[in-house]
Amino acid sequence: CFFGPQSSSSSSPRKIPVMPPKKKEEVVAGSVDTDFQKTDSGASMTVPVQAGNVKKGSIVLLKGAPCKVESVSTSKTGKHGHAKATIIGYDIFNNKRYEDACPTSHNMEEVNVTRDEYTLLNIEDDGHISLLDASGEEKTDLKLPEELDFDKKLSEGIQALFSSGKSTTIVVQKAMGLEKVVDFREERD
Repeated sequence: CFFGPQSSSSSSPRKIPVMPPKKKEEVVAGSVDTDFQKTDSGASMTVPVQAGNVKKGSIVLLKGAPCKVESVSTSKTGKHGHAKATIIGYDIFNNKRYEDACPTSHNMEEVNVTRDEYTLLNIEDDGHISLLDASGEEKTDLKLPEELDFDKKLSEGIQALFSSGKSTTIVVQKAMGLEKVVDFREERD
């Protein structure tokens, strides 16, 4: 391989200065801090999707809220612009209606939603619930939902099943850093 002009008079290769190795630090057993923090997988809360590709049933951000798309309508291109998509959806946490219109070629944010199942351990008087996940970790930062009429019926159903002494599975929906109890059922043995 040729890397440039070489002098025929010098037959020795070019010397490259070498740095001396750094001193290694001694590590004594027990002196290293091994406290690891549990984090998520690093996945993004949203992924981009073109407005023209949004379908009914998708969950996208409308006006900053994660919404399940109820309807999508597109207008034809006009004399001076792009085709526009009008998207109507309902917030997945509080059922509030949102509407947004944007060019079909522009990107929107599709929301990553997860649904996790927990075993219900206890219901406090103030509505806080204690849950147990599949790995045996306890979760105590959720309350029974009470914002909407549907939420109140859901909470009453959970309390009735739990007070009857039956094992109860709780379904928690997570999106955009928010969590909410969305469903329950009697745990199968």
